[in-house]
Amino acid sequence: MSYELIATLMFSSMMLMLLTGQRVFGAIGFVAVVASLLLWGDRGGFDLGFAAAMKLMKWYPLLTLPMFIFMGYVLSESKIADDLYKMFHVWMGGLRGGLAIGTIGLMVLISAMNGLSVAGMAIGSTIALPELLKRGYDKRMVTGVIQAGSSLGILVPPSVVLVLYAMIARQPVGQLWLAGVIPGLMMATLFVIYIVVRCRVNPDLGPVLDASERDIPRAEKMRLLRAGLLPIIIFATMMVPFVNGWTSLVESSAIGALAAFVAAVLKGRMTKEVFENSVRNTLGITCMFMWIILAALAFGAVFDGLGAVKAIEAVFTERLNLSPWTILILMQLSFILMGTFLDDTAMLVIVAPLYVPLVGELGFDLIWYGILYTITTQIAYMSPPFGYNLFLMRAMAPPEISLRDIYSSITPFVMIMVGALILVMVFPQIALWLPEYVYNKP
Repeated sequence: MSYELIATLMFSSMMLMLLTGQRVFGAIGFVAVVASLLLWGDRGGFDLGFAAAMKLMKWYPLLTLPMFIFMGYVLSESKIADDLYKMFHVWMGGLRGGLAIGTIGLMVLISAMNGLSVAGMAIGSTIALPELLKRGYDKRMVTGVIQAGSSLGILVPPSVVLVLYAMIARQPVGQLWLAGVIPGLMMATLFVIYIVVRCRVNPDLGPVLDASERDIPRAEKMRLLRAGLLPIIIFATMMVPFVNGWTSLVESSAIGALAAFVAAVLKGRMTKEVFENSVRNTLGITCMFMWIILAALAFGAVFDGLGAVKAIEAVFTERLNLSPWTILILMQLSFILMGTFLDDTAMLVIVAPLYVPLVGELGFDLIWYGILYTITTQIAYMSPPFGYNLFLMRAMAPPEISLRDIYSSITPFVMIMVGALILVMVFPQIALWLPEYVYNKP
């Protein structure tokens, strides 16, 4: 049996199991172990899972995962993140579309605190959406803003998904995080420009707040500013030492988790319930990611043993005579297709054993490709008719917002993200300049 046929059978078996509702790590790990048993017998099958588990346990940067997740949940559960929106509400309410712009800012900061797009969606839907609707903002505008802002969650550091990508692609996590900074801020800026232009053309989409809501004592405004800046200070406390080379990645993650915990204690918000919820959620998400990484490593080991990547590369480049850029674009299109029914981590672990080595063989930079992957999966999440985020938004939105409203709200933001993706593809230094500057400076 040819390597191409074995690879096809493995992928089709895995997809069939996923369609039956099996958990992602269970489907991927099962196919990997069964394939290794059939190919190399009992010893090969048992050694595969053991070797993958040992590789996972020895990967020191994985310690950042629970630290950053804990930091995000502490800031969310203790309501410190709510102070951000209150600050934006007071300081930006006098602008047309000011609260929508503030919501994008909120999403960027939530992304920097948590690293998960779902967290941004949940906080935006519960904190920002009711306030925006109550103040007369257009419902289609605001649902689009929240969905687009939440897409920054896996791009702006500390992105949890990029930690997973780093493990599978064997790339430095720090470089991947830095590579996501400029593209993430560029997308946020493009969103803000769109909101400003739309609200200037049609002021009814984002009306200015009533003067009574904005006319508060200066001392109160400064208090809200200080409270809102606290999460930014926590993020700076964590990232500045890392960027300057004073601490390692793991040490910075521990500083961030400790700073968030101390901030919650000093503000009198670290209750027993907050602590228990933060720890429980951190444990659940960390274990989920570790099982997924373990399954992905086992699946990738089978491909490495088969040499399937080189065989598939030969099919594309020699038999089909496709150029490297054509192959890369086809990969991106496949992510958009898979994004209609899978989340970002599932997409990554399903195709990473094939795509990541193939990208390297084609001569592309794997750090740059990691950023392309994150942007493309978020486009897939928000692309009608079956985008993952569309249905998540519908579940969190109030009854007056229909699925049709959600579909129509996201179209301009998807187009902006496609434009950002093209810019990063055409100008790779948008993603690569910052990590090269930080890691190569004397």
